[in-house]
Amino acid sequence: MYPCPRTVAALVLAAAALTGCATQPPPPQPTPPSAAELDAMTQQPEVVAEVPPAPPEPVAPVSPLDDPNSPLYNKVVYFDYDTAEIRPEGVALLRTHAGYIYNTPGVRVTLEGHTDERGTRGYNLALGDRRADAVQRFLVAEGVPADRLARLSYGEERPAEPGSSERAWSLNRRVELVY
Repeated sequence: MYPCPRTVAALVLAAAALTGCATQPPPPQPTPPSAAELDAMTQQPEVVAEVPPAPPEPVAPVSPLDDPNSPLYNKVVYFDYDTAEIRPEGVALLRTHAGYIYNTPGVRVTLEGHTDERGTRGYNLALGDRRADAVQRFLVAEGVPADRLARLSYGEERPAEPGSSERAWSLNRRVELVY
């Protein structure tokens, strides 16, 4: 036996009524998050490791001979033309150096005599030696042991200021204390 066509039609209508003929829109889907929102959701709070500050580098004590604020920084005594007499402004400088040399064990100093370019080579070597000798005698008179001092003359061979001007000549007539 076969069902009656009316019954089949009624069943189809009932099924359509129960399931609905009209399609309803699907429920709204949430919009995907933006890149910034994703970053904000996935970022962990930044952990900054507490790094202790590096200890300061040990500072080597500056020798008074190398300190521009020290009276010992100046190690040059100047002379007038063709003389080996210590100028008055050189006396205070040499007294300061004499005290340092005397009170600093193991310090040795070479006194280098220089001249300007005028005069013969032999004369200038002798004049440079007389200037170094004058400084040595002064330091010894101030109490510096003579065995801690050495003399050397360069004459005109090592100018502090090249040239043939009054300024250059005055800078070249000198004794340098070399520690």
